Amino acid sequence: MIFAAILAGGSGSRMGATTLPKQFLPLGGIPVLIHTLEPFLRISQIDAVFVLTPPEWIDYTREQLRLHLPDAAVDVTAGGATRNDTLLCAIRYVCERYPVDEETILLTHDAVRPFVTDEMIAENIAAVREDGACDTVIPATDTIVRSTDGAFIADIPPRSELYQGQTPQSFRLLELRRTVESLTREETETLTDACKIYTVRGKKVRLVAGSPSNMKITYAEDLPLAEAILAAREASR
Repeated sequence: MIFAAILAGGSGSRMGATTLPKQFLPLGGIPVLIHTLEPFLRISQIDAVFVLTPPEWIDYTREQLRLHLPDAAVDVTAGGATRNDTLLCAIRYVCERYPVDEETILLTHDAVRPFVTDEMIAENIAAVREDGACDTVIPATDTIVRSTDGAFIADIPPRSELYQGQTPQSFRLLELRRTVESLTREETETLTDACKIYTVRGKKVRLVAGSPSNMKITYAEDLPLAEAILAAREASR
């Protein structure tokens, strides 16, 4: 079986003056979260899609789903205090409700990346079937400077070896559970990316091609860019 977990745990504090978490802000008159969900709902291989959101926003999330996706079978459940906690909530949600085995796949995706494509999702599924775990990435276009003290350059890695991580990040579910549950308390606090957890444990993670348009809406200035991308997509249909 294949499951898609949409991680909507953010409060939107970096968006500035807004009363709504950023996943609920309007994009083309529709909440960002709705745009994000639609591609996953189109993929027939996915058996269930669910959203993890802060407990205090569960009812609001369900209300938005009733308004904008009334016929969609999307469950809503509580996430955790941190990304790792939310990831564990997603794993437990599936394990408690469905029969799982070593071939069960979990796709995880940021609720505020509304331009993920059907092709990216399909390639994630294919990559996990072949290699067990994958990360959606794009090549780095800027020179990346590493600093250990925030004041001076420690290193400038070769740009040809660097990629920017996006989502989906996808895994065989039970192997993901074993790997996340193996973290020490210190690792849990410092390793906030599931693919980073895999690499620390010496596990391979396949690269899947993302896109610059698969942006994450984080800051207020990201919304006008997202509106432009949405308008261009609609004009090309």
